[in-house]
Amino acid sequence: MSTKKMSRVLAVAATALAIGAGAAYAAQPAGHEHSGPGGWHGHFMKELTQLHDQLKLNADQEKLWQNALDTMKQNHEAMRANHKQAHDQFKAAQQQPILDLNAMAATHQQIEQKDAQLRQQTTDAWLKFYNGLNDQQKTTVSTALKQRVARMEQRHEKMRERWEHHQGAASAPAANQ
Repeated sequence: MSTKKMSRVLAVAATALAIGAGAAYAAQPAGHEHSGPGGWHGHFMKELTQLHDQLKLNADQEKLWQNALDTMKQNHEAMRANHKQAHDQFKAAQQQPILDLNAMAATHQQIEQKDAQLRQQTTDAWLKFYNGLNDQQKTTVSTALKQRVARMEQRHEKMRERWEHHQGAASAPAANQ
């Protein structure tokens, strides 16, 4: 994994769990959540609930938690709507004999900017919550973050190994001919 990509993964993970794991959900591309019982969304919400229960929040912290959670959910839905709009626009553009790549690029850029603003709002809400925690609670969040990063690294390593094995198996028949 490149240094840039690893830095991005760590930044997302750090933001995610260090601030209640909300940013990961909000930053997830629309249409990529697996909301079934064993899917990513269900697993994520279970982790988030477990973290919430471990933190034993006071009333003020609970308000900040709920605000961050609501912000995360609303912004995720807004991102989904942005991506649906772009998809619909692309479908309509496909009806034309010549694609207007300039318009498509402009739309893509606008969506990226909107999504970046939504992700930042979500991050800000979770940071406000995190900054309201005491040191013991921050330690709990930090421990959860470190565990999540370790699991992410393990998953990425397994995926890389499978990909390399698949690439090796795919090139083997060509080498024998």
